[in-house]
Amino acid sequence: MSEASTRRKPNQQSALLDTELEHLPPELRWREWMGRVEAVVFAASEPVMRETLARIVGKSCSIDLLIDDIREELRGRPYDLVSVAGGWKHLTRPAYADAIRAAVGGSGKTSDLTQSEVLVLMCIGYFQPITRAELSSFFGKEISRDFIGHLRGAGLIASGPRSPTPGAPYTYVTTKEFLLEFGLDTLRDLPDFEALEDAGLLSKEKLLAGAIMPDFSAGQ
Repeated sequence: MSEASTRRKPNQQSALLDTELEHLPPELRWREWMGRVEAVVFAASEPVMRETLARIVGKSCSIDLLIDDIREELRGRPYDLVSVAGGWKHLTRPAYADAIRAAVGGSGKTSDLTQSEVLVLMCIGYFQPITRAELSSFFGKEISRDFIGHLRGAGLIASGPRSPTPGAPYTYVTTKEFLLEFGLDTLRDLPDFEALEDAGLLSKEKLLAGAIMPDFSAGQ
């Protein structure tokens, strides 16, 4: 098979797929679209974007309503179809986390993070883009390059734009992997800062005073 033929193959496959399904009555057409969407999301290892799903359903189909109907049917199942990292993905429900860990162990990146690393990630998530010096100032402890390197190696943060401060140091931002690991669709889904304070999980005063975690250096 020639290279040109290989390049044409995906387009040919798309052309063969009947997306409008006009020969079906509305109810059966909707069910078929639901099945296609769920199958594609189930088969994908990464969140499936809206643009991808739009290629397998009719032009008049509301993907949001389709997702709502699929989620309603999954209500009693141990997994759900959730919006994460800008797309949709099948995820098991939190109630079954202990059973999954008992069966296969904890292999996720977040299970390998120390409390200090989670706090730094949270700080980057809320205040990005942020420099290493600013992070050190927040926590009142030096945030080492190795510490940042570990989070970068896990794919949870990346370099952002240069800071306009003297020396133009790099800033750091969270990544799509960060959203995936913490089950967030966008950064807007981070818990409200005031809600964290009300729950006693975070104190802005202590954060700014460098007293959020006295044993921070030991955690590194």
